[in-house]
Amino acid sequence: MTENRAQKNSPSYRLAALDQDFILGDSTRGARFMLEYQKAEDHLRARGILSTIVVFGSARVREGEPWYEAARAFARIASERGGALDEGPGGRHHVIATGGGPGIMEAANRGAGDAGAVSIGFNITLPHEQDPNAFSTPDLTFRFHYFAMRKMHLAMRAAALVAFPGGFGTLDELFEILTLTQTGKMSPVPVILYDSSFWKGLFNLERLAEAGLIRKEDLALFCYADSPEEAYARIVEGAGDDWIPAAADNVQT
Repeated sequence: MTENRAQKNSPSYRLAALDQDFILGDSTRGARFMLEYQKAEDHLRARGILSTIVVFGSARVREGEPWYEAARAFARIASERGGALDEGPGGRHHVIATGGGPGIMEAANRGAGDAGAVSIGFNITLPHEQDPNAFSTPDLTFRFHYFAMRKMHLAMRAAALVAFPGGFGTLDELFEILTLTQTGKMSPVPVILYDSSFWKGLFNLERLAEAGLIRKEDLALFCYADSPEEAYARIVEGAGDDWIPAAADNVQT
């Protein structure tokens, strides 16, 4: 029999699904993007996660600092009162979801755990590796390569957003949600900026309305809160009759 080792050892002969050089190549970026969506989606559906309360904030805040303790207290309150402890026949509503890393994200996942609730961590691969925190539910802890897909999953089931002080990443995620709601790509949800003195000192969004760059009504897309209790009350007030249950799959696709 003629030797066929060269053919069998050729990269072209590898099964496509098992060929890392192919899967990680430039031409298959779309397939990888799709897989990042589908893997997390399958796990979330298997767990019956219908809606979330998304908590953003700095990864640099540490335990014992006021913002950390406030995020932890808020997540506990929201998990106890928002329905995350109650898995109905259709699934579970208002589960705390974070970026899965340290700081404010850790605090929020930890607060949900204090209440005995599950919580989600949407982590991201970074040049300086960001490990998942130890408090998100293990089978609801995900790692993404693409920021865009991570942000999509953060937005898709969001029934509310609480943004604690943070840096560029927090601002990126905050304005992503505000843009989606302003443009009608996402149903309006309560957006709470925690610590009014910080946010008002950081930027003056009223100036955008005064200059005619946004509508005055757009300023109603968000509000402020200065305590964990107030943050949760603002969510319930802003959502009104839609608070329980909240609609899943909030972003148009």
